[in-house]
Amino acid sequence: MTGRALAIAAGVVLAATACGTRLPDSAFAPSVHSTGKPALTTTSLRIGNIVSRTNFFDPRAFVGAYFGVKSYVDGVNAAGGINGRRVDLVTCDDQGNATVNVQCVRRLLDTDHVFALVGNAVLSYGGAAVVQREGVPDIGSQPIDDAYSRYSHLWDVLGESSPRNGKVGWDGVRYNGTEIYRYFKTRYPHIPLRAAVVSYNQATSVSFGRAIAGGLRAEGYRVTTLQVNFALPDFDSAAVAIKHARAAYVYDTIDRGGNERLCRALDVNRVALFAKVSTSQSWDANVRSDYADSPSCRENIFVTGTARNYEDTADSAVAAFRSAMAKEGWDKPTTMSEWALEGWAGAQWFADAVRSCGADVTRDCVEAFMRSPTPYDGHGLLIPRSFTVDRTHPTTSHNCFNIARWRDGEGGDGGGWVTQVPDMNANCFDVPALPYRP
Repeated sequence: MTGRALAIAAGVVLAATACGTRLPDSAFAPSVHSTGKPALTTTSLRIGNIVSRTNFFDPRAFVGAYFGVKSYVDGVNAAGGINGRRVDLVTCDDQGNATVNVQCVRRLLDTDHVFALVGNAVLSYGGAAVVQREGVPDIGSQPIDDAYSRYSHLWDVLGESSPRNGKVGWDGVRYNGTEIYRYFKTRYPHIPLRAAVVSYNQATSVSFGRAIAGGLRAEGYRVTTLQVNFALPDFDSAAVAIKHARAAYVYDTIDRGGNERLCRALDVNRVALFAKVSTSQSWDANVRSDYADSPSCRENIFVTGTARNYEDTADSAVAAFRSAMAKEGWDKPTTMSEWALEGWAGAQWFADAVRSCGADVTRDCVEAFMRSPTPYDGHGLLIPRSFTVDRTHPTTSHNCFNIARWRDGEGGDGGGWVTQVPDMNANCFDVPALPYRP
């Protein structure tokens, strides 16, 4: 597991009290209901999607991938389907609950008889063992839960190099690359190597924060680690400590709402920050409103990921994604995000796997495509990734990533996420792989 995956896990494992716009139930209505018919016929193909929409954390946290999947499916059907087969999408909201997730899995497999799961975004994948036991492919999903580094029938959108033999990572150990910290060190050599890492006083948050701090130290940064109380967070004290430490960079393992309050505290306390570095979960169009009262911090937010910036519409693959989202009415701040783009790319990965089978579509054939040693780039949307297994514990890794910075814009420029590298596929680093236990 490289730093890209760790960063995503750190950013989403702790959503807090609900914030943001709650989307209507109609947005998640399944395109078909249970029919009892076979998942695969000569004219149709049924797939399932699970999303933790109505959770007691953040109602925006886990829905992005669904928008991408749905827009891709509708576009494919409008063009005649996959090799002549219409794709029917059945959705289930597991409410961010592992027990309800099992119920969703059982319904989709036993009642709806789906051929595969595509583009899941679930907080706690309680039904993962069932999916594995039944041999159902789960393709192009967000690896929020550690099941995607554990089970061989689960193929997340990032790719995995761990054995996936029933254990997390390599015998319970995962690895974090330092490429993000190396990038800032080499791209901005005049900025002092001083960073702060903010975590909640909660075991998972602390564990991820410790891993980030270790990666920063390995790259020569002086690191200040801070914990805030999850129940009664004092972000002003954290901001004062960051200012006292003269930190130029801030990383965190807190939720979206916590980040908004941390940024507000940084502005109120006039912290001269160079970069507030976040993850692809924060890469959406709500930044201007979410951080409306912290303009200085807002303009210093950087996000990292392994896909093209959804703002880069000059790229033909991004333009196709944006066009499909616009047809659904989802090309707006409440629904546009990097996770939506990755959901689209995950659905496309599944569709390409099905196309590779011709008329004889089987789960074995689809998974053979997923196991291909040729890295998959999502028609240019993704930094190439694969599931080629490294059976030895890695000590180094070669990692590439994309990075964007929020800009408010001036005059007629509406601002938005501005890509910071000419070519995400060339923004690569050979870095140490540092072990940690999730």
